[in-house]
Amino acid sequence: MIAMEYPSDLRKRLFVEFEGEQGLDEGGVSKEFFQLIVEELFNPDIGMFTYNDQSHHFWFNSMSFENDAQFTLIGILLGLAIYNSCILDIHFPMVVYRKLMGKKGTFRDLYDVDPTLMRSLGEMRDYEGDDFQEVFGQTFRIGYKDVFGNNLTHDLKDGGENIFVTQENKLEFVDLYADYLLNKSIEQQFRAFRRGFLMVTSESPLRQLFRPEEIEVLVCGSKIFDFQALEKATTYDGGFTEDSPTIRHFWSVVHGLVEEEKRKLLQFTTGTDRVPVGGLSQLKMIVARNGPDSDRLPTSHTCFNVLLLPEYSSEDRLRDRLLKAINYSKGFGML
Repeated sequence: MIAMEYPSDLRKRLFVEFEGEQGLDEGGVSKEFFQLIVEELFNPDIGMFTYNDQSHHFWFNSMSFENDAQFTLIGILLGLAIYNSCILDIHFPMVVYRKLMGKKGTFRDLYDVDPTLMRSLGEMRDYEGDDFQEVFGQTFRIGYKDVFGNNLTHDLKDGGENIFVTQENKLEFVDLYADYLLNKSIEQQFRAFRRGFLMVTSESPLRQLFRPEEIEVLVCGSKIFDFQALEKATTYDGGFTEDSPTIRHFWSVVHGLVEEEKRKLLQFTTGTDRVPVGGLSQLKMIVARNGPDSDRLPTSHTCFNVLLLPEYSSEDRLRDRLLKAINYSKGFGML
């Protein structure tokens, strides 16, 4: 791996060229490159990560069959994204960024990884009844399933099978459980992941100057939507200007959308629902005319933040076509 022999090269500007395709990489090709890699590595069929439907976050699969190099690659990917100002559509819980900064995951981090488990452990921690053992009947041996559905066990401390959780030791149990899930069970995978991240960022001031929350914004962007700023920064092509009736209708519709719809529009146009560092004014979106009025839906070139709009005859027609596009055209309208 080139990164192992020449890690300093990772801190140079990345230029991407797809085999068999022409064109200079002015940012759009690199963006597509990152998007394709993220989609592949986080594919559930690969099995490197698990996805929690409640928290909507990915977590490291402690039983992944992938070798350390694959997790190192994802760490490198995060570092490269920062150096190349590319927003990644990666949904990690905050504890991942805390751990990248050298901290350990604790009970308070569990909610973003497994909300159901945290609630259960919270109920145990807060229970004050004298019938604690009768209610919970829990020892320091925990159970889980492997990728094939087989039941496995793990002792949180020596002899855990024979040590019952009581009022006196319940806090120890909760802390050990959280430590196992967030740290010990994924130690090998996370060590490789962090190694890759540090290959790129070890000489940067990230750890000294940035909090974990700020690292997340650098990697994934913000979720604060200022569409007034986006309107001011947007440019037009194909015959549209900011005074074109279709453009005035477009922004009237956009500003009337609820936040969830605005997020979908951002996803449809840019490939991610996150806001770049510095806000939406940094997005450099282009709205281009895509022919006369028609029944066709809007389309987009997500790699270049280009929204292609037919010159719809009315605001109502534009609203109808745009909402259909952002709600139902995922994977078809984005080019």
